[in-house]
Amino acid sequence: MKKSTIAIQTRYPLPDAYGAVGMPVYHTAAYEFATAKEMADAFCGRSAAPSYSRVTNPTVTHFEDRVKALTGAADVFAFCSGMAAITNALLAVVEHGQNIVTSRHLFGNTVGLINRTLARLGVEGRFIDLLDLDAVRQAVDDHTACIFLEIITNPQMEVADLGALAEIAHGHGIPLIADTTIIPFTQFSAKDLGVDIEVVSSTKYISGGATSLGGLLMEYGTFPQVAQRIRAELLYNLGSYMAPHAAYMQTLGLETLDARYRVQAQNALNLAQRLAEVPQIVQTNYVGLKTNPFYTLAQKQFGPTAGAMLTIDLSDKQACFHFIDHLKLVRRVTNLFDNKTLAIHPYSTIFGPFSRSQKLAMDVLDTTIRLSVGLEDVDDIYEDIVQALP
Repeated sequence: MKKSTIAIQTRYPLPDAYGAVGMPVYHTAAYEFATAKEMADAFCGRSAAPSYSRVTNPTVTHFEDRVKALTGAADVFAFCSGMAAITNALLAVVEHGQNIVTSRHLFGNTVGLINRTLARLGVEGRFIDLLDLDAVRQAVDDHTACIFLEIITNPQMEVADLGALAEIAHGHGIPLIADTTIIPFTQFSAKDLGVDIEVVSSTKYISGGATSLGGLLMEYGTFPQVAQRIRAELLYNLGSYMAPHAAYMQTLGLETLDARYRVQAQNALNLAQRLAEVPQIVQTNYVGLKTNPFYTLAQKQFGPTAGAMLTIDLSDKQACFHFIDHLKLVRRVTNLFDNKTLAIHPYSTIFGPFSRSQKLAMDVLDTTIRLSVGLEDVDDIYEDIVQALP
């Protein structure tokens, strides 16, 4: 079956007492057992029966199973947010005294996780240019736990060569961990590109229009100790498992993901092509444009679509604020891949806590507006953007 069919037709494992077509929402904290042995087997992982909803819940498990069917992952774990998925992925592989080799182009909170939170635990973040493979080879050493990156950086729109990075990582016996949120996993295979652990903010495309928070971690069987550590340790100790109602909403979102994404990606391409011709816009950055320096690599790695995020640069920060303040249709929102088109000034919001020098080092400019393109008619989106320009 094709992925669009798998997303809709993957069945839940046990029959429902009332024959419900959709997986019921199990809003419960705990589960009753018939015998002491059944209880012991569930708590010790010797059976698939749910033990406690902080670590297992049937509604969440069904969501994980659907993602497993779509991605071919060996194990899938659903968390309460995308940041929780990233945190669990890194904590599953890193130890005190080790380092993480990553890009200097990362989402602001991911930077904070590595250079503040994990740094306090004795983990070093090595932020380098992942396009420079020689620099990557020099940065990776015997104390490196993993290489981590975003497949299209937010908001710099940089694309690294995943195959080349995987070769370096695997040569040192460490995993390549990739945040693939920008393009849905229905469009390409991270495993085929050499990714060992894939993380996604399912709050984005998957939730079906910003209905709920969530995150996913897919482990592809190359480093099975990761799944073992998450299942036996991190789920119990961190308490970041997905809530059942969020899993229900996101299971529904999976069913329409392909249809929604096709419209959003086409809208983004159409919009980027048109905005590139607007005189007041200094630069339009979208990897789906043939003039983009990452176009060929992105097409090779992720297929013919390039996601629903693009950026535009205006003359200065004042022009950016004027633009945002005068939007009528496009929403002023800090999120991505809602059904609605969204706009934000990353320099003053997502990266607001960082110093000016830190922002410059990450190539976060005060002239940049990030746009998340929605499902509206693209003519309406374009007209609103143009009328808001100073």
